Amino acid sequence: MPQVIKEVLDNGITLITEAMPAVRSVALGIWLRVGSRHESQAENGISHFLEHMVFKGTTHRTAEEIARAADAIGGHLDAFTAKECTSFSIKVLDEHVPRAFEILADLVKNPLLRPEDIAKESKVIQEEIKMVEDTPDDLVHEIFTQNYWRGHALGRPILGTRRTVGSFNRPRLRAYFRRFYTPRNMIIAAAGHLQHGQIAELAYKEFGHLPAGKAAPPGAAPVAHPVIRHHHKKNLEQVHICLGTPAYPHAHEKRFACYVLNTVLGGGMSSRLFQNIREKRGLAYAVFSGLSTFSDAGCLSVYAATAPQNVRQVVDLIVAELARLKAEPLGEPELQRAKDYLKGSTLLGLESTMSRMSNLARQEMYFGRYISLDEIGRQVDAVTAADVQSVARELLQSDRIALTVLGPLNGTRIRRQDLAC
Repeated sequence: MPQVIKEVLDNGITLITEAMPAVRSVALGIWLRVGSRHESQAENGISHFLEHMVFKGTTHRTAEEIARAADAIGGHLDAFTAKECTSFSIKVLDEHVPRAFEILADLVKNPLLRPEDIAKESKVIQEEIKMVEDTPDDLVHEIFTQNYWRGHALGRPILGTRRTVGSFNRPRLRAYFRRFYTPRNMIIAAAGHLQHGQIAELAYKEFGHLPAGKAAPPGAAPVAHPVIRHHHKKNLEQVHICLGTPAYPHAHEKRFACYVLNTVLGGGMSSRLFQNIREKRGLAYAVFSGLSTFSDAGCLSVYAATAPQNVRQVVDLIVAELARLKAEPLGEPELQRAKDYLKGSTLLGLESTMSRMSNLARQEMYFGRYISLDEIGRQVDAVTAADVQSVARELLQSDRIALTVLGPLNGTRIRRQDLAC
């Protein structure tokens, strides 16, 4: 049985741990309930910028000393910024937990944010933005997202733009840090060979004295814009296609039926898109579908890259698969295969202490409680063919489909009537 314990400190920090007696490592994470969707347009990219800046030095350590402190205990220090959260984590052997926790706490409590470091990191992040612009499969998703969630922070890039990133200075970063890096916005998660009492003691020592601060406001829900965009880029060999429709928010009651639908459509090597577009016709190397889910919105998207002369055929094949999901209920073998794939990939994805720790934090963020693998398995097993068809009919509507194509288009134009499903 999972040994999951949740505790809320007096100042609002949520602490959640999972003991895994059979391992020797411990993964520790400090998660902030703030990401790019909490930024104003002028602040776009500041959450990600701040995530970079905490590694440039604290009131106790230089950047080199941070790296040395982690290396000295064999720790793997990492961080990322997403649309709705920022995460700092470290994985170490159980004997090094106190030292690792102190390093992590130092990062999120005491960043120096020196002007010379800010100027240097601004250049680094602008190079990161250029890297996305030079990577067409990333770029087509970025363009799609900006159009799909137009006018909303979810539509803006996590990295920001060259203009916004170039405008950040110490007062703005400091103000953003004080506004959001507060106990009420924090989740401390830990998984591995641990005792909850030890982690709680470390949390109280490092954070117990801090004032609660304010919770990050949820903000308005985004509105989907089902637009069609063609971006001609002649110096590419392939045309990159991103097609998407609205999906459910992260915690929606129909989410498991939507997971099954996504798996059948483009979630693995036996999926319909992979088999029909790649295996049977050889029209693409990369073709898949995916779900992006947030607290109040979601998007089901399909990606494919193909030769310029095959764009229309690939789009037609994608749309035909959407239509088939609506018209025909899944056969029992395909439904069961999708369920087994989902359960297997979920289980395999939670074999490491780091993935378990991340799972604890995300579940707390979106559900406010721990959801066991057994419960997830029961929910997946409960999905029927009728449930999947009902979800397909609700979500896959021609007038709600958005499309972005990027590459050497050679006059190719996809219109709304071409997306009829």
